[in-house]
Amino acid sequence: MKLSHLSETLIGSEIVKLGGEIREKIRQGEHIYNFTVGDFDPSIFPIPKELEDAIVEAYRKHFTNYPAAEGNLDLREAILSFTKDTERLDYTANEILVASGGRPLIYAVFRAICDKDDKIIYAVPSWNNNHYTHFIGGDHIVIEAKAENNFMPVAEDIRSHIKEATLISLCSPQNPTGTTFKKHDLEAICDLVVEENKRRGDNEKKLYLMYDQMYWHLTYGDIQHYNPVSLRSEMRSYTIFIDAISKVFAATGVRVGWSLGPAEIISKMKAILTHIGAWAPMAEQKAVAHYLGNRDGIKTYLSHFKKEVEERLRRIYDGFMQLKSEGLSVDAIAPEAAIYLTIKIDLTGKKTSEGKVLENQSEVTAYILNEAKLAVVPFYAFGADKSSAWYRLSVGTCKKEEIGEMIDKLREALRKIV
Repeated sequence: MKLSHLSETLIGSEIVKLGGEIREKIRQGEHIYNFTVGDFDPSIFPIPKELEDAIVEAYRKHFTNYPAAEGNLDLREAILSFTKDTERLDYTANEILVASGGRPLIYAVFRAICDKDDKIIYAVPSWNNNHYTHFIGGDHIVIEAKAENNFMPVAEDIRSHIKEATLISLCSPQNPTGTTFKKHDLEAICDLVVEENKRRGDNEKKLYLMYDQMYWHLTYGDIQHYNPVSLRSEMRSYTIFIDAISKVFAATGVRVGWSLGPAEIISKMKAILTHIGAWAPMAEQKAVAHYLGNRDGIKTYLSHFKKEVEERLRRIYDGFMQLKSEGLSVDAIAPEAAIYLTIKIDLTGKKTSEGKVLENQSEVTAYILNEAKLAVVPFYAFGADKSSAWYRLSVGTCKKEEIGEMIDKLREALRKIV
């Protein structure tokens, strides 16, 4: 081993591998319907104009020095006010930490709470829990979420693993599935956490819950977002929230995120990030602090933004349901939230028109990419079993006029399967 154990044992990313294949095909002149990226095309989904103007103005005012390590006070106060108004969560200035998006905050949660070999519970498919657990040398307690639960974990999945666990990592709306917790399911998980922490003595490490709600503003139809603290007040002592402007304002590159939680944990996370230097830029902090006060502007932006995302999700879902009704081997879960649609392409073991057997899901993914020019991310890239026929389809870069074309190309490719 030439380098550290961590660097030599990092798990390769299937998404990066797939992205390289897609880039090469595009470079060679192929037109690819690329639904892999959990990001936005700014020409389709720009950030709010008022936020953009505020960022430019902040740079013109020379807000280019270091920000406060915990986030500037004006931004923290703006986030707290916004969170209280929109989600009825009432936190104080020492219970919030600002960083450059959600990722460093998630890393800081794992680092602040977990030691090597601590048990960390997470469901698959899910985004990057396997990697963060590997970073800190944790013991992976992996829950295989089921299609019948819209790929969301339920309390009965977790119950047998909860003793001696240190952290449960949950996300709703969920990346990669675009599905959400039902109220009774999240309440049941919260009750498990509260019950387990009552069982533990004063000198034992408590069981904490990290709750990533990065997409919570982006729910559709009758879907409601729920959070642990609003459902069970006792969860306030054990819950660390992860949130950001990244998805709600299509501002993935602006890099302003925040965490809410118990002051003692937030303080330790701050100390960790102080050494890493993962601060949100000063100008962006000033701009976001200003923009969050514009409640009417935010409502106007979100009304249009959500309508455009939902239209894409529903049109693609309807297209898959049409293909399914034609007897083709696909399925989908009705869109609930975020920018993702969960789809199924079940061709393993079947033959192409040339007589080649698609031996596994990797070969199915390659076939769909080569024949239908459709690029989607398999659930096994998010920790699910290699045999899973389910995929994440992201609409952040989707052009509405290409949806019909994509469905037609997929239909042609599926009809070649015998």
